Amino acid sequence: MASSKMASLAKDTAIYGISSIVGRFINYLLTPLYTNILKAQDAQYGAITKMYAYTALCLVLLTFGMETTMFRFANKEGQKPERVYSTALISVGILSALFAALCITFRYEICAFLQYPDHPEYVTALSLVVAIDSFQAIVFSYLRFLKRPIKFAALKLTNIGLTIALNLIIVLWFSSVYQNHPRLLGWYSMDNVIRYVFYINLFCSASITLGLLPEIRQIRNGFDSKLFKQMLSYTWPILILGLAGILNQVADKICFTKIITGEEGERLLGIYGSAVKVAMIMSMLTQAFRYAYEPMVFSTAAKEKTGQNKIYADAMKYFIIFSLLAFLFVMFYLDYFKFIIGRTYWEGLKVVPIVMMAEIFMGIYFNLSFWYKLIDQTWWGAIFSFVGCAVLLAINFIYVPQYGYMACAWGGFAGYATCMILSYFIGQKKSPINYPLGEIAVYVLLAAVLYVIYLYVDKKDLSGWLTFIINTVLLCIYLAYLIKKDLPLASLPVIGKYFKKN
Repeated sequence: MASSKMASLAKDTAIYGISSIVGRFINYLLTPLYTNILKAQDAQYGAITKMYAYTALCLVLLTFGMETTMFRFANKEGQKPERVYSTALISVGILSALFAALCITFRYEICAFLQYPDHPEYVTALSLVVAIDSFQAIVFSYLRFLKRPIKFAALKLTNIGLTIALNLIIVLWFSSVYQNHPRLLGWYSMDNVIRYVFYINLFCSASITLGLLPEIRQIRNGFDSKLFKQMLSYTWPILILGLAGILNQVADKICFTKIITGEEGERLLGIYGSAVKVAMIMSMLTQAFRYAYEPMVFSTAAKEKTGQNKIYADAMKYFIIFSLLAFLFVMFYLDYFKFIIGRTYWEGLKVVPIVMMAEIFMGIYFNLSFWYKLIDQTWWGAIFSFVGCAVLLAINFIYVPQYGYMACAWGGFAGYATCMILSYFIGQKKSPINYPLGEIAVYVLLAAVLYVIYLYVDKKDLSGWLTFIINTVLLCIYLAYLIKKDLPLASLPVIGKYFKKN
């Protein structure tokens, strides 16, 4: 049973990965676009980085943990999943509408606080984006509950494709036309590129809602006030957990320009934010894994009592194995990945390995988090995350004035490491799981040795082709060990038939 669950998990992770990993990777087209049009010295990319940091924080507040809560209650005996879903959707919908109305009403005051007093349209556009995305988040969660990853991935990819197309037209093509023939586009301005970016986001988010109309119509199942109170008692610690978690991701970007003020702060934030984009392949892997793993865990907990620990232990092991593979892949070929961002931002690439390790810690922490979710003690997660966030903020406020954005990277590293360590040791006392620590340690040690060799080779300043060959050999060593120990070729689809015969 455990092996069939792992196979199902792998399949769903691959499908969700189409929208998460592949989709976001395609979305990286926007990063070189922005960072080449908006030069580092212009400091405009710093504004985009900061505004989207606030957007991510607001998104967590408006969904207030209802995604996870819906899974938990929809799988409870005696509950009607449709009623749970409609209750969650109505509650998030009302809160999102109220949020957008308040932000638009007080947009001038909010813009003054954000240090963009001349651009109230930033707040108008992004408040509507957050409201729509929060509402959609519950609908997309319902698709995951219904095990409809194909529609989930199709809509996510449509959103990404539309966003990229409009950015290529409005930001790239129109800017080129304007610079060469300004009279053809009298309304266009290079000073308004950020505004165009936010408007494109709003249009695409609103358009995708059309594809979710069949699921949105389930709102007719009504709002159950008694059920909502029960869900609220379960979800508020998840809200605190999510709030602390997102602060771990965006607090450095929000606080940075408060610590280093003026145009220099915006410029450095833009460099840091663009370099973090290169490291985000790790968060894509974590998110794709989460989309498949979360519904499976709650479903397994509700229906099967045997083999649970084996499933959780195996999931942790394979997550770490493939996270380390992703880390080595990005680092070994960083000379190619760096073209994701403009040349004027390359000085920030030194944060990439630190941020990627922080993302691995975050992924492990997510895997560890289910012990308190399944015993309905989600407040533990809030405690861990706030402690981690306190560590992150302390490092930022103490060291950013001296070390700049490098302190931001190490703050995230230390914050997630703290959450991970606390969750593991307390979880092993509350709900112990026999993780294969020895097997995991071998992979960690192997990856560390290969990475040290890579650093040694990198300092030798060899020719590009020779460095490429050496790094490829190093990656193949890791892959060879993985195939030998935990991924026999005979078990793979299609090509596995050949190896079975031989």
